[in-house]
Amino acid sequence: MSRRNGFSLVRWWSIVRKEFLQLRRDRVTFAMIVGIPILQMALFGYAINTDPKHLDTAVISADNSDITRSFISAMKNSDYFKFVGQLPDEAAGRDALNRGKVLFVVTIPAGFTRQLLRHERPALLIEADGSDPIAGASALAAVNGIAQSVIQKELTGPLAPLAGSPAAFDVEIHRLFNPEGITQYNVVPGLMGVILTLTMVMMTGLAMTRERERGTMENLLTMPSTPIEVMTGKLIPYIGIGLIQSTIILLAARFVFHVPFFGNIGAVYLVALLFVAANLTVGITFSSLAGNQLQAVQLTVFYFLPNILLSGFMFPFQGMPKWAQALGNLLPLTYFNRLIRGIMLKGNGWADSWPSAWPLMVFTLVVMTVAVKTYRRTLD
Repeated sequence: MSRRNGFSLVRWWSIVRKEFLQLRRDRVTFAMIVGIPILQMALFGYAINTDPKHLDTAVISADNSDITRSFISAMKNSDYFKFVGQLPDEAAGRDALNRGKVLFVVTIPAGFTRQLLRHERPALLIEADGSDPIAGASALAAVNGIAQSVIQKELTGPLAPLAGSPAAFDVEIHRLFNPEGITQYNVVPGLMGVILTLTMVMMTGLAMTRERERGTMENLLTMPSTPIEVMTGKLIPYIGIGLIQSTIILLAARFVFHVPFFGNIGAVYLVALLFVAANLTVGITFSSLAGNQLQAVQLTVFYFLPNILLSGFMFPFQGMPKWAQALGNLLPLTYFNRLIRGIMLKGNGWADSWPSAWPLMVFTLVVMTVAVKTYRRTLD
């Protein structure tokens, strides 16, 4: 009895070997052990950039002179601004900002050079999409230095008296949609997508794997119902849960964090419905790939990390390299962030939201097709 109750290296080593064998056979867990560190190092080491450059910028120029061309060239050379086109008027510039096509619009008014030569101190206008105050902060901070360099370069010789103090021209900066640069206005709407991503994927994956472990899913399939009927029937309650969560976050955003709301409440719920459906299809797919609830949680975490890091929720989307932006454009949270911030902060309508709405529909359709095939193959 004393030997049996004492510590045995043989028994201890047998338990250690058993655990290693179980880990080796659990392919999902082994993939997470290797995959999550690699994913985090790749994203934080190469994709995340808190000082974004080469930000899309458009110009509205009604005065084409050496000084105005020098100012535009200096903005390009700063590496913060990337000019993607010229717009005809202010309405086109505002539309480009609303749709998220550009982050800045530079307006050079008519008669700018003539007013400059008359010592009238004309002003250039830079309108910025302030819905994400971090994205353009460094670029806007560099504008005054750019203007000063242009003054020193161009206002020489007979124009040297213009280079004194005060400055020969002003650069007015208008931050649209979030003039005060309040971070809650950007974070809280995006937080809705983060919460829905985590809860919808995890709850669906756990619910399916739990029923498989208990044997009740097989009982459902013995009934005269198709797999698609079983799947869609089980998803309806989770759609309701997602909409309830959306309501709670919207109420908190409005009455606790005082986030402005310029859009249509119906548009918000429609976008939330599309996003919930997209995440539920991901959860179903994970439930068919996972052998147990632990694996479902691991797959959810592996899916959640790229969503929160590459979607523009935590870090500026345009500051990431092109390959990271390409990966981010495959994730539904990227489009939901654009949609919810556009509706709440910019008052975007359906026409402005459609470029980000149809990718959510395509994502849901594609992943749902994969889920149905995998589901049927796994439980038949």
